[in-house]
Amino acid sequence: MREQSVRQSLGTPDLNHAILSGPIIQVMLKLALPTIAVLLVQTLIGLLETYFVSSLGTNVMAGVAVVFPILMLMQMLANGGFGGGLASAIARASGAGQSEDVHSLVWHGVILAGLLGGIFSIVMLSAAPMIYHLMGVTGLALNAALKYSNIIFIGSPLIWAVALLSAALRGAGDTKTPARITLLGGVLLLPLSPIFIFGWGFIPSFGVAGAGFAVLSYYIFAIICFIKHMRTTHSIIKLSIKPINFKLFKDILGIGSLSAIGIIQLNLTVVLITTLFGQFGSDAIAGYGIASRLDYIQVPLMFGIGSAIMTMVGINYGAGQFQRARRITWIGVFITFLITGSIGLFFSIFPSIWLGFFSHDPSVLQTGTNYLQHVAPFYGAIGIGMALYFAGQGSKRLLGPLLAGTIRMIIAAVIGSISVLYFNASLSIFFQIIGVSALIFGLVACLANFIHR
Repeated sequence: MREQSVRQSLGTPDLNHAILSGPIIQVMLKLALPTIAVLLVQTLIGLLETYFVSSLGTNVMAGVAVVFPILMLMQMLANGGFGGGLASAIARASGAGQSEDVHSLVWHGVILAGLLGGIFSIVMLSAAPMIYHLMGVTGLALNAALKYSNIIFIGSPLIWAVALLSAALRGAGDTKTPARITLLGGVLLLPLSPIFIFGWGFIPSFGVAGAGFAVLSYYIFAIICFIKHMRTTHSIIKLSIKPINFKLFKDILGIGSLSAIGIIQLNLTVVLITTLFGQFGSDAIAGYGIASRLDYIQVPLMFGIGSAIMTMVGINYGAGQFQRARRITWIGVFITFLITGSIGLFFSIFPSIWLGFFSHDPSVLQTGTNYLQHVAPFYGAIGIGMALYFAGQGSKRLLGPLLAGTIRMIIAAVIGSISVLYFNASLSIFFQIIGVSALIFGLVACLANFIHR
């Protein structure tokens, strides 16, 4: 009866029936593949945009470089942090057959997008000069950073709204619509970047500001598409104004805040590790940089599969099918481990296949090879930890993955810093510490999951 009420309330019998009782692997891949494809396309578009901007000179590249990590942090907080909280709440409400709460949660997500996006706009428009100066840019580079940043962050509420509406649809099981809108937006963004940067016909050249205008145009297009779709009758969930219910805000923020902590924790770990490489010289930084790009290539895979795990676990958890939710979790863990572990094992044995794309400098390649041989074998453990993180979002059990992430940060950043700064540890020892931190991350996440069964 519970499953029947869910199917009737959301009007998506095939999808919910599959999530609640269909073949787990088939359904998981069906949900994951659109998200993975979109994220890979976005990565490619980002690389092409970097290519366009690079033709404007070193100062412009330096300026955009300091804006990028802050923009990425905001997007991660919006998509995987508070977006994860909204998707989790919608998945659980969907599984419980609470259709009115599902539609109300979407509207509460829009309100949060306005508030959180507005905060980012105010902070970045007022404090950007100080922030970028602290990050090491001055003069022409700082001027370029501000031209790009001011346009990007004035549109922060749009970026948050697109992220949360996309998360809402994924939480209800619709991964195809966000994928379709993102791909269409990418098709729009790709020609707009060079047109706005260099000018074309009656459109003047805006330089680095043009890159910002292109990104802003993408989000305007995306938000129009999301609103138009979610106001139609065939949308899986509807966007409409609803009465404020602070219980729903609590439901979103309870998971969203913990997810945001996990994202900040992850980014802080990366920043601290990268900073430590300054102790080993520019060749070491370059070698680490090109080797660790392999880490980021796996993010779309882990996020795509993880989002599917979160949706399936959340809907089954809301429907009271706890045993099936646990089975979904461990199947998702195994799939993620298989993919990330295979990538890590392959490139730890054949590191030159990856590194050769970026450099032929022997000292740079030596550092990169050293990194992949010591760290890449533990990619599978990172995949396990991330899969359990997404499952924790769906089941409202995030403390275990957060504890695992904290221990990983302490080992990699704190113990790594002490080893390098006070005991003059070699690069090999430092890489071994990073590898151990990844292994402990996966093991602690597994242990925590078993304890909280």
